[in-house]
Amino acid sequence: MGTLYLVRHGQASFGAANYDQLSELGARQCTRLGEYLRDKGLRFDAVMRGTLQRQAQSLHALEQGFGSLPEVSVWPALNEYDSSAVVRAVHPAPLPPADSPAAYRHHFRVLRDGLTAWIEGRTAPEGMPSHADFCAGIVAVLDHVRRAPGANVLLVSSGGPIATAVAAVLGAPMLASIEINLRIRNSALTEFTFNPKRHALQTFNHLPHLDAPQYADWATYA
Repeated sequence: MGTLYLVRHGQASFGAANYDQLSELGARQCTRLGEYLRDKGLRFDAVMRGTLQRQAQSLHALEQGFGSLPEVSVWPALNEYDSSAVVRAVHPAPLPPADSPAAYRHHFRVLRDGLTAWIEGRTAPEGMPSHADFCAGIVAVLDHVRRAPGANVLLVSSGGPIATAVAAVLGAPMLASIEINLRIRNSALTEFTFNPKRHALQTFNHLPHLDAPQYADWATYA
């Protein structure tokens, strides 16, 4: 039996012109996770990530804490959906900056509506695959992992793909992946055990590396 360790990227740059960039805290979150995994004595047989900058930066920061990792396998299917395109498909007018609690809540209400419409096939966000094709790419990654029984696999991705993987493994309706997605914290660890036939959820959205008083204000969501 093997274990797949799914890591959401560290804190990115929500509200900035370029979201796809780790913040300084985001890098520290991932370095601390690497230290935690190293101190547990883990060794990885394979490493996977998407092509996004925040995913690559997160893996780099994690490696700073962990030490040398195997050669990385890059899978575009592990990239996040385009949240701006999802929002525009249901709300063509620009949203106000999410610079207050009320504006932040409004942003995520509209995002929920957009994700629901995309999953139900009522919208086709510009430049994005159908939700069925998005899911198929993630399932293909999981199928690839299952062909390496007995391995420890490290996978760095984003909230959407990880939530989709969790829903698929649990056999949950894909609409459930919306709330799963929006609860996943930066640098959080989700674990699947696997064998050649199936994956099983072991832990979800865990921050064991931040479970100490000095890291109390390091937990973030965006």
